[in-house]
Amino acid sequence: MLLAYIWIGFFTIAFLLGLIRTFALPETSSLYNLNAIPEMVVALFDSSKGAFELAIGLTGILTLWLGLLKIAEKAGLIEKLSNFIAPFFSKLFPDIPKGHPVLGNILMNFSANMLGLDNAATPLGLKAMQGLQELNPIKDTASNSQIMFLVLNTSGLTIIPINIFMYRAQLGSSSPSDVFIPILITTFVATLVGMILVGIKQKINFLDKTLLLSLIGITFFISILIAFFLQLTPNLIKLYSELSGNIILFSVIIFFLWYGLYKKLNVFEVFIEGAKEGFDVAIRIIPYLVGLLSAITLFKASGAFDIIIVGVKHLSSNNQRVIEIAQAIPTALMKPLSGSGSRALMIDTMTQYGADSFTGRLSCIFQGAVDTTFYIVAVYFGSVGVKNTRYAISYGLFADFASMIAAIVVSILFFG
Repeated sequence: MLLAYIWIGFFTIAFLLGLIRTFALPETSSLYNLNAIPEMVVALFDSSKGAFELAIGLTGILTLWLGLLKIAEKAGLIEKLSNFIAPFFSKLFPDIPKGHPVLGNILMNFSANMLGLDNAATPLGLKAMQGLQELNPIKDTASNSQIMFLVLNTSGLTIIPINIFMYRAQLGSSSPSDVFIPILITTFVATLVGMILVGIKQKINFLDKTLLLSLIGITFFISILIAFFLQLTPNLIKLYSELSGNIILFSVIIFFLWYGLYKKLNVFEVFIEGAKEGFDVAIRIIPYLVGLLSAITLFKASGAFDIIIVGVKHLSSNNQRVIEIAQAIPTALMKPLSGSGSRALMIDTMTQYGADSFTGRLSCIFQGAVDTTFYIVAVYFGSVGVKNTRYAISYGLFADFASMIAAIVVSILFFG
């Protein structure tokens, strides 16, 4: 029901703000707009069309990756991967039978997210969600495993945020990759908070030897990675970031194909079989995307964020650092709602205040630290027909909030 209330809230707030901006504000106000409601209606219809086009755009990516995954599945690779990571994942996802193939799909999804491979992460995530739905005893209600999986996705652990480096370079940053370590720390905090929060709710024993040692090992790995990249020049960080993710991705594809051939599969026929599943998934998520993205677009078009920005600036003290933080906050507030919207705000912030300003850098860290919560909810749960999301959204948003606090603290530590 939470999602339903949020959805209705977006429409209601947008309508009320439209009326206020049209009839209740003086013409001298920056928020006054006689055409507010007509513009919102246009935005509503445009967003419906855009959501449909987005789903169609996903079709090609889904068919490609689900076709490749079908090869890996029939060749036995997913099962081998599941057995390998079962000791850790069986503790984090206790409702999943040990060695179940879905564990391999979950790991591949997390790996794609960490490498910043968005085009691969979504199809892999949808495949994992389908596997979790097969184990779900109540089909229209999110299971514990699905909630844990979704919150870990919304927290968006990303090691290589290459797109942010690209935007910073285009906007004249003297060191486009200087936000790399702050983003890595912030996204790790968000993921850890989301995992622990959901784990406590689900009564997962984090003091279990296997789980505790695994988390310590992951933390140690992240620490080593941070130490390694701190030794590199900005140019080398950018070079390694650009190459590593794509080389790994291409290597995985080639390995799937040749391993399938080694197992005497007709890899092309198996690929087509999986690709058909991708098309079906893309069609199923269209209503969910249209419904949620239309509400979010209407909320944005109503001027809600303009009011938030004005309010944040008004509440800011005369302290220059507080003002700089407030100027970047809109990016953080937009990120759970819209990836494209938060990206536009990040670019606008860097354009207005400078890519290498404290505000510009903080905006980039907000953008790179977490994923788009409501988009992931719509696509992942929509693809399997889950209607009751239980506490998935609220806990995902709490992880987003944790990342916001961490981003501010880390930015102060790194950029003064």
